[in-house]
Amino acid sequence: MFSVWNLSLRKPGLLQRWLSLLFIALFSATFPLFAQSSVKAVSLFDGKTLNGWKTVDPAQASWWSVKDSVIHSGDGVNKIPENTYLHTLKEYGDFEFRCLFRLYGDPKTGMINSGIQYRSIIEGTKIIGYQADIGNGYWGDLYDEHRREKLVGGDLRTLKHILKEDGWNSYIIRCKGNHHELYINGVKTCDYIEQDSKIPKKGVIAVQIHSGGVAQVEFRDLTINEF
Repeated sequence: MFSVWNLSLRKPGLLQRWLSLLFIALFSATFPLFAQSSVKAVSLFDGKTLNGWKTVDPAQASWWSVKDSVIHSGDGVNKIPENTYLHTLKEYGDFEFRCLFRLYGDPKTGMINSGIQYRSIIEGTKIIGYQADIGNGYWGDLYDEHRREKLVGGDLRTLKHILKEDGWNSYIIRCKGNHHELYINGVKTCDYIEQDSKIPKKGVIAVQIHSGGVAQVEFRDLTINEF
């Protein structure tokens, strides 16, 4: 007569495999939502044009371009005279945003800095809202542009070992309700709970290049999952 006990005596390794398969089958049947998600990433950039995007200041439209499936700003020759932002036409509330970015330039020429705005509002030629910061001294910070300034400093204890300061890195911004999380290269740099209920919970997403030095910035593979 066959029994699990007999199986354990004859082939203990086979018993472990059998129990593992049984556990997976029971877990999948009980928690099917963990196996797959109906939420799909939507591309925010077609790789060829800036359709769906515009500059906060219309006079700065020529400062942004597309080449080789990359959004680019900065010419590598002239200093960036003032902050410039390229923003989505659509607003987003709860979401997970992902992109690849590259910031480079000689810091001897001035500040080399960039950022990604989110849940931001446009007032004339000014953008107001959260910014996931990019650049030396600011990596992974959460900044509040034109409002409260720096909210949280980025935790670089792990990131500093894998960050490519002038190469391609990834950014993830996860925002749900009043909970904000920032990740660079998969490493969480910031976890923030918004306590001010008056702060807008929806707004545009924008990419920035900061004034100061001869900086260049590139963004690609910009996607979003809305919750």
